[in-house]
Amino acid sequence: MKSINGQLFKQMLQSGAANLSNHHAEIDALNVFPVPDGDTGTNMSMTFTSGVKDALAACSDEIPVIAKALSKGLLMGARGNSGVITSQIFRGVYQSIDSKQTLSAADLAAAFAKGSEVAYKAVMKPVEGTILTVIRESSYYAEHLVNPHEMEVEEWFKTFIEYAKESLNTTPDLLPVLKEVGVVDSGGAGLIVILEGMYSALLGNVIVAQESDNAASAAAMDVENDEFGYCTEFILRLTENGMAAFTEDKLKRKLSQIGESIVVVQDEELVKVHVHTLTPGEALNLAQRYGEFIKLKIENMQEQHSTLQQEAVPAAEEAPAKEYALIAVAAGEGLTELFKEYRCDVVISGGQTMNPSTEDFVAAVRKLNAKHILILPNNSNIILAAQQAADVLDDRDIHVLPSKSIPQGLSACIMFNPETDVESNIEEMTEAIKHVKTGQVTYAIKDTTYEGLEIKEGDYMGMFEKSIIVAVPDKMQAVKALVDQMIDEDSEIVTVVAGEDATEEEVEELVAYIEDNYDAEVDLHQGDQPVYSFVLGVE
Repeated sequence: MKSINGQLFKQMLQSGAANLSNHHAEIDALNVFPVPDGDTGTNMSMTFTSGVKDALAACSDEIPVIAKALSKGLLMGARGNSGVITSQIFRGVYQSIDSKQTLSAADLAAAFAKGSEVAYKAVMKPVEGTILTVIRESSYYAEHLVNPHEMEVEEWFKTFIEYAKESLNTTPDLLPVLKEVGVVDSGGAGLIVILEGMYSALLGNVIVAQESDNAASAAAMDVENDEFGYCTEFILRLTENGMAAFTEDKLKRKLSQIGESIVVVQDEELVKVHVHTLTPGEALNLAQRYGEFIKLKIENMQEQHSTLQQEAVPAAEEAPAKEYALIAVAAGEGLTELFKEYRCDVVISGGQTMNPSTEDFVAAVRKLNAKHILILPNNSNIILAAQQAADVLDDRDIHVLPSKSIPQGLSACIMFNPETDVESNIEEMTEAIKHVKTGQVTYAIKDTTYEGLEIKEGDYMGMFEKSIIVAVPDKMQAVKALVDQMIDEDSEIVTVVAGEDATEEEVEELVAYIEDNYDAEVDLHQGDQPVYSFVLGVE
């Protein structure tokens, strides 16, 4: 065909979202670090699904209307760096096609080229060997090395995907860590899955998202209209460690604190869950500590959700006016309370195991009536979403500080001074962030080799900043080896944040080890964070 109309464009978007949803676990598995984090596939799937839902909700067959709604939905739903970059790619697509009623191959070629341009501009330090490389190279080749003006849409799209796959296969040559682990870039792979879904619809085969278990779906239908928030359903495959710690009653109790209409059913290593909650990220966060998602569906029950938000969340102008407000991201009841003790006004649930969306930050900011708002993302994969929220709310004075870990965020909070000007606060807090070394202990979810270190599934890994320095079967051996690498003669304070799986005896043993071997003060906190047994900060 020579061009596509709005109706087909919507089908292509639906098919792309469904294809990514069906394959997000495979994209997650491309993660370089063998850690039990919700990662690229999950983030991209939730991001793209958010955008497509808004596009369909626009109830229009006009391409400019669909593209605008898609762009806005992606922007607000973006999670993680891969999700933000995906949102920027399709923002560029919208900017290119915002006045067209049909799209030819040449229009699509120009649109994705614009998407590449916008995505690169959104990232302060673009890294090659990532999704950025894949969209740049494939869109360039598909626009310049072929003649889209003389091609059918189907032929051009097929060529575009072929170029994207060629680019993806070169990513290990650009990022040595990908070559060592034996994977391609996960973000680039996720983008290709979206494109393949769109192409399938173009050929007349609209891919449908795989539904969860029939019983869970039936339960969802029975209660769909009785509750509020987000209808959240997923199937979890328990890891070996998760199997040992998981019980249906334990998860139900935790979910009952944040939602209603809870169904939890375990079938050997699979767990099927349904819950209605205003904080779906928190529900996923609670579950993911036990395993990996293999199916995931989140639906916004819009009318009930909007009504409750209006009743439960005061508008910013109704909240007490103040000079400053602090927002932090953290997972775990202990860390949430700790950040609040350190003067944070809002703590967004999330972090390593579930990245909050741009919309989560926007909602947090709108609760506040402050002249200056400081955001501590506390994770490198969350900074872009926070910055995107600041761009959305450009009428507010929002500053995203570069905190990439919980210890950095805590140290920044300590340096916050409500009596001084915002420039001084940013300078002091940023300086504090620079002087914190971060270490974490978690378990491996697969066999791999990283920087020459052989890692076995189930090993406890000690991670110092971005490097895995130890991987052994014993948790305490791992954390002690990590401590030995992190502490030197200049170290004065060691912050220890104990996770939910760290026993009292293990915490006491670690504190004693530090005090017996090093001349440094130990600052101990019970963080209750999932997945990471210990989080360490050294200053």
